[in-house]
Amino acid sequence: MTIAPDKPTTAEVVVPEGHVKLIIDGVEVIAPKGELLIRTAERLGTVIPRFCDHPLLEPAGACRQCLVEVEMGGRPMPKPQASCTMTVADGMVVKTQLTSPVADKAQQGVMELLLINHPLDCPICDKGGECPLQNQAIAHGRSDSRFHEHKRTFPKPINISTQVLLDRERCVLCQRCTRFSAQIAGDPFIELLERGSQQQIGVAQDKPFQSYFSGNTIQICPVGALTSAAYRFRARPFDLVSAPGVCEHCSSGCAERTDYRRGKVQRKLAGDDPQVNEEWICDKGRFAFRYATTGDRIKRPLVRDAESGELRESSWTEALQVAAAGLAAARDANGVGVLTGGRLTVEDAYAYSKFARIALRTNDIDFRARPHSAEELEFLSGTTVFTNPDNGVTFQGIEKAPAALLVAFEPEEEAPIVFLRLRKSARKGTTKVFHLGQFTTPAVEKTYGTLLACVPGAEANAINALAEHASDVVELLGKPGAVILVGERAAEIPGAFTAVARLAERTGAKVAWIPRRAGERGALAVGATPNLLPGGRHVANAAARTEVERTWGVEEGTIPATPGRDTTAILEAAANGELSGLVVGGVDPFDLPDPALAEKALAGAGFIVSLELRPSAVTAHADVVLPIAPAVEKSGSYLNWEGRRREFGATLEGTGSLADCRVLDTLAVEMDADLFTQTPAASAADLARLGEGAPSGSSLNVAAPLQSPAGSGKAVLATWHRLIGNGSLQVDEPHLAGTARPVVAKVAEATAQQFGLTSGGHVTVSTDRGAITLPVETDDLPEGVIWLPTNSGDVTVRRTLGAGHGSIVSVSGDSSFGVKS
Repeated sequence: MTIAPDKPTTAEVVVPEGHVKLIIDGVEVIAPKGELLIRTAERLGTVIPRFCDHPLLEPAGACRQCLVEVEMGGRPMPKPQASCTMTVADGMVVKTQLTSPVADKAQQGVMELLLINHPLDCPICDKGGECPLQNQAIAHGRSDSRFHEHKRTFPKPINISTQVLLDRERCVLCQRCTRFSAQIAGDPFIELLERGSQQQIGVAQDKPFQSYFSGNTIQICPVGALTSAAYRFRARPFDLVSAPGVCEHCSSGCAERTDYRRGKVQRKLAGDDPQVNEEWICDKGRFAFRYATTGDRIKRPLVRDAESGELRESSWTEALQVAAAGLAAARDANGVGVLTGGRLTVEDAYAYSKFARIALRTNDIDFRARPHSAEELEFLSGTTVFTNPDNGVTFQGIEKAPAALLVAFEPEEEAPIVFLRLRKSARKGTTKVFHLGQFTTPAVEKTYGTLLACVPGAEANAINALAEHASDVVELLGKPGAVILVGERAAEIPGAFTAVARLAERTGAKVAWIPRRAGERGALAVGATPNLLPGGRHVANAAARTEVERTWGVEEGTIPATPGRDTTAILEAAANGELSGLVVGGVDPFDLPDPALAEKALAGAGFIVSLELRPSAVTAHADVVLPIAPAVEKSGSYLNWEGRRREFGATLEGTGSLADCRVLDTLAVEMDADLFTQTPAASAADLARLGEGAPSGSSLNVAAPLQSPAGSGKAVLATWHRLIGNGSLQVDEPHLAGTARPVVAKVAEATAQQFGLTSGGHVTVSTDRGAITLPVETDDLPEGVIWLPTNSGDVTVRRTLGAGHGSIVSVSGDSSFGVKS
């Protein structure tokens, strides 16, 4: 028996509010109002060829490669339309190159026009093998051309900066680079020049492409017009092996792609992660990777020879035995302090934390290889350690915030991807940005921000006075979603964290602490601090200690019950003979608040073990130097400033280098202790067994000090690190160094007159430690304030002056330039 099928029912598709219904290639589609046709087609799986279009850039319609056939109200438009500039409309009928001969012919014609002048550089072009023009010429182009005139030529390449090269004849004038610079980075130094057939990309004479984000223009260029000076002619894309990774340079934790060949990294590219860095990374993250292949890298353990007093290469067995014996003796004498630095992965920092408590039986451990304070530690212990993307500030939260107050934080220099989010939100008119600082920096201008100027060191007083002098700021911070972003420089300002906490409590704004270094947030979480155990547990809490001891399988009472010394106290104790040894992991003494104290501590410590990549001021004093793996040669994870875990695998395997956690695990075995951190995976698993502790609350109550006049011939110093400077991870990269901002001092016009300074002349800044002389510029700083970069070029503020943000320094005019000590 045959049964007739049920009569099909055609239910009317309900169009949600704010959406429209259209047809693309015969398929009915529901799309949100305002969506571009090219995006709607992408959601259907239809890829329309394009060059100028980019999802994070405003539409330009420059290349015309994305032409499609469009009908409205049953009437076809007279000619194909650019799908990257046309938004969807109700009842629209769209035919792409898949179903429309008209659209296909139009796209082929545009490709023919683009190839009139484009050179046949494919065999030598860096873009060959990953070039959209190359791919689309094959997929959407004609097999021959009707144009046979001579192609236009230019001298090639031209340096638009020390790290970006331009081959103008390859350019298809898509304007991606100019739009990125003007819209995303806010650095409109690269522009379209000339008109008509002579139109080209270029920069103004004597004005190089000065941007911290210029490398992104190389990556988004759809042809080989923009290339990297460091990568040019080094490899072809099909010669490279690619691996996903995470940037090791700052606390944002940007997604990256690392390309390597024959065991050597050739380049890094931005990864696509909408929750964090979208599709952008800064130039430091892109280009600063050659530190791992410098000629002076330490690859074998070093032991100080008893007779000559010099370091000599040794076997791992000998080095570990000497280190274990020396540390055991120092532990049993006056104890050992541990300085981990802020660049470690979560797994490595956890190994240091566990090594200090079990092998050395001490809480004298601190990751803060920079200016720090007890107030900062109280703030971090009570609030920051327990924040994560679910309950704290995030990148996407910043983008939606009605207001953002930045305290002691220079985003473009200290966290570039945070800066891009702030600029993006401010540019859309979503976020009002307030900068509590000293002068109108490029970041203030590019985020359309409002400067709340104050004297260095008086930021806490300025925060407390906001309700009286800037009630509009407090009102905006009271709106849902408002954020307060605090930089690590706040540790140099007494009362700053207390003032921030009280302001947040009064307004309801969320607070985020954004350090400069990649490993600081993770080190805090795993207890690489004198007062915390892993998971934010306080060492003074007996129940918390017992919980950790049981999980670790050690006897009760192994972990000391009282908080340990912080970085400065550890150094003072070592210098005074109150500590007999030090374990130092990748710390640069010249980053510390008092480098002279660090040198004295290194000279006075009885026994020093250094885990290091390259020779440093620490290895010069170390009794044993144990080489460790750089980020690309190990796996692990970083905890970014949001509290988001950013895992990565080993890019280069089989190099023989060891992660810190493996070195410490083996060293602990020599000292009759088990860490169970033989690998990053084992370390992560051991940490996971502990889980998170319970918040212990915060008792911040540091008063903001009264500011006294600097005195005759003196000024208050403002200083912070620049993104590109003298950092140890920027070595062996001259192209990146060439884009560093000019090293100058900045003063107000009135201050310049007071000290007899002229803009373009020189100024000498001095303390009882030494003096720095450098060019001076006038800017809108408060009177009696002078700004210097902390560690750029010949200017090393902490090493030369022994000073920091808020210090009183002597100022005088000088006609010479240099550093005196």
